[in-house]
Amino acid sequence: MALPNLDMDALRTLLASQQLGGLHRAAERVGRSQSAVSQQMRKLEGQVGQSLFRRQGKGLALTETGELVLSYARRILDLNDEVVLAIQGAAVAGAVRFGLPGDFAETWLPAALGHFKRTHPGVHVEIAVEKNGVLLERLDRDELDLVLVMGYGSRQDAEPIAKLQMAWIGAPGGDPVLRRDTPLDLALYNQPCFFRRAGIEALESANISWRLAYTTASLQSLWAGVAAGLGVTVRTMSGVPSSLRLLDSNDGLPPLPAVELCLHSSARRMSPALAELKRVVTANAAVNIRC
Repeated sequence: MALPNLDMDALRTLLASQQLGGLHRAAERVGRSQSAVSQQMRKLEGQVGQSLFRRQGKGLALTETGELVLSYARRILDLNDEVVLAIQGAAVAGAVRFGLPGDFAETWLPAALGHFKRTHPGVHVEIAVEKNGVLLERLDRDELDLVLVMGYGSRQDAEPIAKLQMAWIGAPGGDPVLRRDTPLDLALYNQPCFFRRAGIEALESANISWRLAYTTASLQSLWAGVAAGLGVTVRTMSGVPSSLRLLDSNDGLPPLPAVELCLHSSARRMSPALAELKRVVTANAAVNIRC
């Protein structure tokens, strides 16, 4: 018996409906009317032979079959898109030097860059992981073409991607962070570091005494020091190891500002390879960054 070929457009609409929270919003995303989207879903139900939706209050929820189809839809569409991008990317060639801070080097960006490499085999990407300020210095010396950087949104070449909330981060467990008559131990990056500056300014504005207990130039070393209970630190919530604890006013600590995340690119004419990498980084940041 010949099996039906599932409608790719309908699968994309189904995925959009779950990402956006409803078929109405999915209709806007895919550029179809509400009735056309409903017809797509009925067609998909006819192809699988079972209902994909059930009534839940005033809205719709996926049935078990719908959840199963959705899980396969992600894989089918990812593979479809990878094929298309690989064909398009094969025509793009060149070299791009990209820099990023350690906060993103161990989370979502490596996977995004790996996907870019597969779909753009003619592009050689050289990657550098450095502190934010060092990345911009290398960009200005024409040693890098594109950098993802936090805290320098006032530069003329800054292209904002997101605002990330700074957070106090400490060791796991419920031990009090602030103790009477004892300064707060801090684990911080070596100077210069805007996270360090922001944390100290917040503590001093709140009249909370502090002392440097652990300083380092390595993000991995910083996380290790915090995990060992040597001090609390300040970073964004993006990329924090799951073993560490986010602290807040319940722990007696003052609020912290947000920091702007921006892309900065070379002043030279943007090559097709650089433009494509920039597009991929921007798209993945929008999906993966925790604000």
